[in-house]
Amino acid sequence: MIKSVLQPIPSYVMSVFLLPTTLVDEIEKMINGFWWGNGGSSRRGIHWLSWDKLTVHKNHGGMGFKDLTAFNMAMLGKQGWKLQFQKECLVSKLFKARYFPRSDYLEAKLGHNPSFVWRSIYSARRVVRSGVRWKIGNGVNIPIFDAPWLADGGCISGEGQTVEVIQQAKLDSLINPDTRSWNYNAINYYFDHGIVHRILRTPLFNQVEEDQLIWKAERNGHYSVKSAYRLCMEEIGDISYLHRSGCWSDIWKLKAPPKVKNLI
Repeated sequence: MIKSVLQPIPSYVMSVFLLPTTLVDEIEKMINGFWWGNGGSSRRGIHWLSWDKLTVHKNHGGMGFKDLTAFNMAMLGKQGWKLQFQKECLVSKLFKARYFPRSDYLEAKLGHNPSFVWRSIYSARRVVRSGVRWKIGNGVNIPIFDAPWLADGGCISGEGQTVEVIQQAKLDSLINPDTRSWNYNAINYYFDHGIVHRILRTPLFNQVEEDQLIWKAERNGHYSVKSAYRLCMEEIGDISYLHRSGCWSDIWKLKAPPKVKNLI
């Protein structure tokens, strides 16, 4: 009931609007009360676990209920992804003309007197930024610093870099164009050993001719709400402190009635 009815009800609204924190808290309290009270209106039940612990994945000791705030951001991130990569869409053209005519969604500013829809989609920019990485082609469009192009999705911080000649340089200055390989001498000259190792571990593919941003959490490089929600929970929100060690996956695989597994 909770996963198939109660939580999906606000999904359509959450795909366009950022729900107020007070409303989200109210919905989650209702769902939590429904779970522990066994659906009864008069029996409140004992809340043996907090709602935060119930939203942890089943393999880590939770019940796998959705955190509505994180799910809301993941849904809004999909709209932001469309504004960034589906630029020929009429809605994308309208938003671009109104709010970021000289840039793109990832570099846009909130602007003056924004609508509630734009304010909501803009709030998910952090999610999209955290999940994208560059797929390296010729490297002419990728900044060396503060851009996610390393194999692990990370970037090289431009802070503290004393070599001004590469501060504004693009990645193509570190690539041998003829062999499509890293220019080891240049990399070793400008960076310390740790960064050199990370750069050399980043693959360069001859099939990729142009630089493009992709979604790092999916093999096809396209945004998905599922992987974005996981990103919100594990990386941005970091709820690892709520994980409980144990053979939880084995419990959920038991051939037993759901109420038995829930009790365990």
